[in-house]
Amino acid sequence: MKNEKTSALETRLTHLGRRPGEQFGAVNTPVFRASTILHPDLDTLLTSNQPYAYGRRGTPSSGAVEEIVTSLEGGKGTRVAPSGLSALTCAIMSVVSSGDEILVTDSAYEPTRQFCDGYLARMGVTTRYFDPRLGKDIVQLINENTSAIFIESPGSITFELQDIPAIAKARDDRASSGREIAIIVDNTWATPLFYQPLSLGADIVIHAGTKMFVGHSDAMFGTMTANEIFWPKLDETHGLLGLFAGPDDCFLATRGLRTLSIRMQEHQKRALFLASWLEDHELVQRVLHPALPSHPDYEICKRDFSGSGCIFSFTLPAASREALAAFVDHMELFGLGYSWGGFESLILPGKLGKARSINHWPEDEQLIRLHIGLEDIDELQQDIAAGLERYQAAM
Repeated sequence: MKNEKTSALETRLTHLGRRPGEQFGAVNTPVFRASTILHPDLDTLLTSNQPYAYGRRGTPSSGAVEEIVTSLEGGKGTRVAPSGLSALTCAIMSVVSSGDEILVTDSAYEPTRQFCDGYLARMGVTTRYFDPRLGKDIVQLINENTSAIFIESPGSITFELQDIPAIAKARDDRASSGREIAIIVDNTWATPLFYQPLSLGADIVIHAGTKMFVGHSDAMFGTMTANEIFWPKLDETHGLLGLFAGPDDCFLATRGLRTLSIRMQEHQKRALFLASWLEDHELVQRVLHPALPSHPDYEICKRDFSGSGCIFSFTLPAASREALAAFVDHMELFGLGYSWGGFESLILPGKLGKARSINHWPEDEQLIRLHIGLEDIDELQQDIAAGLERYQAAM
């Protein structure tokens, strides 16, 4: 591919990470199952003067997906991991040390909080949670021990957006001389097709590639991409932890990325249609989708995002467990399960409980999260409508 920097995202998704001339004409990079990789001579062995030296540190299978994601995110480099959570934890560990503090959005997904409150605490790293809508006022929380700010925009349950340019400016204004404060962003929801955190002031972007990148609910995968400043730290930590995604999962992620643009457009269209319809439903209290004009963060979404993702939440009046079961247990098309990003639609009831430190969730609301897949939109609408009828009847 000759014009990577000027080519459209769709073109890069189709052509990057491919080497047909080196791989017997194969259109896609084949699965390279390799631990030992031979060197032609002593000089090459001692200087590591070849693309790959040992399977744990990369193969053409991992190199293909890393090339694509690095280009899409506009970063210095990318490394892969066996899950989104392992990518997230590696990214954080690459920028914090004992005695440091990390600021984490209160809307971060629960495993992030568990890692921060558990592992990081044992390692002597303090976590403080901040209101997702704090914006430039985060400057008041940054102190001499702050080494990282973690953002999940939007949060994958309650869908608040963070104002990255404002947070980056506050970081730059408050940072001590010579101290680097990394802004880490979970960009799984919008993907780099619709959101470019590095261009807005972030330093490291992570993805639960299990979701939109793989796109078929059949592989666990994670990526982390850093800018020029933080790439050496991220690359070193990734190597020291021995993280690596298997070649079959790398192949599935690369294959999924080829169709990411088309899938994102379809997921977005269906999700927005159903979110707008739910806003007018008599039983629904509110719909949490950043691309709706009614959302509190709509102006940030309109300014920083070029599109939206496949999941959103809505709330209903709180009711009995039996009413909730009547809703979710009898869905025809929506499966009951975790994760998202695949071709199939999913439904997940939520109660945040202790999962928030700053913004406690109202007890009189039942949250429902939907992942909108690629089924017929009218039939998805009918499935939700029938579930709402069952819920209301059982209240």
